[in-house]
Amino acid sequence: MESLRELYRIGYGPSSSHTMGPRFAAETFKALCPQAQSYNVLLFGSLAATGRGHMTDKCVIQVLGPKTTIDWRPGEIKPFHPNALTIQGLDAAGSVIQEETYYSIGGGKIIKDEDKGKVPEKEVYPTLLSHMSKILRYCDREGMQIWELALKYDDPYIMDYMEEVYAAMKDAIMRGLETEGVLPGGLKLPRKASSFYSHSRDLSGPISHSATAISYALAVSEENAAGGKVVTAPTCGSCGVLPGLLYYFEKVYSISKPKLLRALLTAGIFGDVVKCNGSISGAEVGCQGEVGVACAMASAAGTQLLGGSIYQIEYAAEMGLEHHLGLTCDPMMGLVQIPCIERNAMAALRALNHTSYALLSDGRHRVSFDTIVSVMMETGQALPYLYRETSGAGLAKVKFPDL
Repeated sequence: MESLRELYRIGYGPSSSHTMGPRFAAETFKALCPQAQSYNVLLFGSLAATGRGHMTDKCVIQVLGPKTTIDWRPGEIKPFHPNALTIQGLDAAGSVIQEETYYSIGGGKIIKDEDKGKVPEKEVYPTLLSHMSKILRYCDREGMQIWELALKYDDPYIMDYMEEVYAAMKDAIMRGLETEGVLPGGLKLPRKASSFYSHSRDLSGPISHSATAISYALAVSEENAAGGKVVTAPTCGSCGVLPGLLYYFEKVYSISKPKLLRALLTAGIFGDVVKCNGSISGAEVGCQGEVGVACAMASAAGTQLLGGSIYQIEYAAEMGLEHHLGLTCDPMMGLVQIPCIERNAMAALRALNHTSYALLSDGRHRVSFDTIVSVMMETGQALPYLYRETSGAGLAKVKFPDL
């Protein structure tokens, strides 16, 4: 498994796979071919199907310059991954002088065509700890908590980076709670986090707590939809779930920063396990790989923060993913708004429920986290392509008279 730095990427929305990844690909190619007089970018599959709504073309042109043409090819799907782009560097006569194909595999990560199928060079965790069952056995034997694996095997400065990550998450929440108005893109969707937060302060009891958690998650997701600075957790499309839950625990339970950062590490380990054995790409497995995984990560974090054992933590995470099995990725107009924003808020609430359920148990259950990751991949691959981030079916096809 790779460093948690590769999972938690700080950048700009609205999409890690459609915005962050292509931007990085463009930056990489421009460094390889700086002598090009112009560029041609071919977008395939999902990158082409929802690229306009995700601002893929704008971010690529921003990097490569105005002499860049975009060739949209939604009907051409590369076998390795549906998020593919080829960048061509052209000379003054318009002839191709260099060409590279990249795959945006989720969470902002890019793989070059010649590197597909290779073991990532940046793996820092032992291969023997690439499955949650093995991690649990190891932690049980060594008397460790799950978060301690990151301190043992990850970047020596990983805790410093977690401080950066959590600060960026909180900044997104604060901006989202303060900003009002209509989100860009054409759906004319009004921001709700600010008003929801105001309403939550007038409520009392459990409904007040739920409304508070919802408003925090909405704040981040709305910032992402507006192209604001967020953290992939594990993706931009699911970036509101974990920050919403963590900040809820900070404010409602007065959890200290060190404990919150440890919970970030634990959540990251679960996200890394999915990346290693499954997928966090909506274009590959649907939204279950984005919001479903985010809910699993948040469920694990919440259970740890309330004193759960490593087995209760794993149980909560398993529920987080299991209860999102089959979730399609069908964004309206290709925007990370409907149904994405509400899904983040609901997943944050589910994570709180999974935490409660797991803590009521002794941690024993029948379906392991590893099993549910495998089932998620099977389910995602069985989903028709139209329901995997193409805006070609489902909610994406709902028409409104004025849109």
